[in-house]
Amino acid sequence: MTIPLEIESGVAAMAGVRYRWDEDTDILTAEVGERGGAGARTLSVDVEGSDGSWLIFDVADGRLRGVEVAVWPTVRKRSDLAPPPAVESVTVRLGPRNGDRVSAVEVDTPVSAESDRAERVLHFRLGTARQVRTVRVAHELLLDIDSRGRLAGLWLLDVPPFPGDQ
Repeated sequence: MTIPLEIESGVAAMAGVRYRWDEDTDILTAEVGERGGAGARTLSVDVEGSDGSWLIFDVADGRLRGVEVAVWPTVRKRSDLAPPPAVESVTVRLGPRNGDRVSAVEVDTPVSAESDRAERVLHFRLGTARQVRTVRVAHELLLDIDSRGRLAGLWLLDVPPFPGDQ
């Protein structure tokens, strides 16, 4: 199964990202914008890697509201890792279409992770390597979209250091 996705081009999506580390579990949470209200239609999209890694996308009314790295894949450090220099700002809608009342979607796919040497830039690739277009959905959050309009990756920018590493 793939993650349903719609891109609304030409719409500035400049919400900020608030990062939070849980020192006991090593879970990194990236919250985007404001939480959905009490009546918001919520969806959890769980991506499970073949290595046991878990990424959880929190969606409210079709908008990405957060991402958790719940179980880390092996992270490869690269001195040359940097996000693409020019990316379009867009609004992305995630989740089932046609009014489906699904509250959770689970996707099993290979997950790979890489970071810059300082671990301030994290890039997660979902599935196999393929040609992608990278779009900005928040100041510090980019998504890789493949040629078929499927979610292929995630960039977290300006990630604060893990509290135990300071």
